[in-house]
Amino acid sequence: MSATSAPSRRTPLTPDQRNSFLAALLGWSMDAFDYFIVVLVYADIAETFGKSKETVAFLTTATLLMRPIGAFIFGLWADKVGRRVPLIVDVIFYSTVGFLCAFAPNFTVLLVLRFLYGIGMGGEWGLGAALAMEKIPTERRGFFSGVLQQGYAVGYLMAAVSFLVISDVLGLSWRWLFALSILPALISLFIRTRVGESEAWEASREQMKVTSTSVKDVIFTGAVLRRFIYLVILMTAFNWMSHGTQDVYPTFLKATDQGGAGLAESTALTIAIIYNIGAIIGGLTFGGLSEKFGRRYTIAFCALLALPVVPIFAYSTSAGMLVLGSFLMQLLVQGAWGVIPAHLTEMSPDAIRGFYPGVTYQLGNVFAALNLPIQEHLAASHGYPFALAVTIVPVLVIVAAVTLVGKEAKGVVFGRQPEHAPATR
Repeated sequence: MSATSAPSRRTPLTPDQRNSFLAALLGWSMDAFDYFIVVLVYADIAETFGKSKETVAFLTTATLLMRPIGAFIFGLWADKVGRRVPLIVDVIFYSTVGFLCAFAPNFTVLLVLRFLYGIGMGGEWGLGAALAMEKIPTERRGFFSGVLQQGYAVGYLMAAVSFLVISDVLGLSWRWLFALSILPALISLFIRTRVGESEAWEASREQMKVTSTSVKDVIFTGAVLRRFIYLVILMTAFNWMSHGTQDVYPTFLKATDQGGAGLAESTALTIAIIYNIGAIIGGLTFGGLSEKFGRRYTIAFCALLALPVVPIFAYSTSAGMLVLGSFLMQLLVQGAWGVIPAHLTEMSPDAIRGFYPGVTYQLGNVFAALNLPIQEHLAASHGYPFALAVTIVPVLVIVAAVTLVGKEAKGVVFGRQPEHAPATR
């Protein structure tokens, strides 16, 4: 840390910076909350509508498939008119659709609503992360990136606690969980109305006017296109890593067949709460460390260190060892993820930062969208431990390798670099 950067780290965020960050954090938490509601209750939904678990598991795929469309639509809109208005419209859209899922009369209607919800949530992460990272001081970007990304773990934690209360304590159906999802969305909407426009976006628009550069000119630059393809590959690996260690795991913990751990539902949910605490700790820790050691090396370290954890994570039979394995796995998986908001936004040209990180991230989500059905299929023939291990081990290696062959732009000042400036090693 340089002598000049130390005082700035102690400078409190301005109200505008704080509100922008809190809104992004809540929006991302809302995304995870709603997504993991489906993960936690898809067996119950299957029973309600008389469908197989593999069929209902497609609800998660449906949401993921539509996210690039939302990222594309809202991202281009945000690069044209600014971040604030598209984000507000997006929150209103996805919160309404998420709430309506509680009243779906059949599986087909629920599936359509999940497709629509995917469009809304596709716009949330890219725009929220772009606005937050553009406002956060440059030298604090790594730490707040870790905090922001752990909104995902916070949302998962909220979903687990809500399910425990709604289902086990109150004995209510899965529909109540979707109805409850509108509350954090409304809080996020209220905070977003108090956030100013991105100064980095305004500076970029002025620069583009002076140089007569269009968004199309930036997107179709050779270096920008090559970096786009690279980031899609990277985010595909990242999404396989997170979904591969999270989506089927609650079912594995409760299952009494197919090699499942056979734990009581309350015990399984308690473990889910514990490993999400590990995820939060990992994001906070490694996001901050990426400021010292760099984005790429921090990500690769987390991915490779997770490899020896896989046997404990997938093949343990006692609750204590499953707690240990899942806690360590999510500490490292989400530790790597904690770097991503800063890494993707730093790798994005100023002119298309609303579009670029969101679309690359969500396209990666699409290519990882079949993870849960594939794991359920593998579990049906070989058991859950095998399904977990065989999908996790290769992807951890791939995440480390793809990250290390790429570049990074740690410390870049938003709104001041030329639009085609390359990332650095």
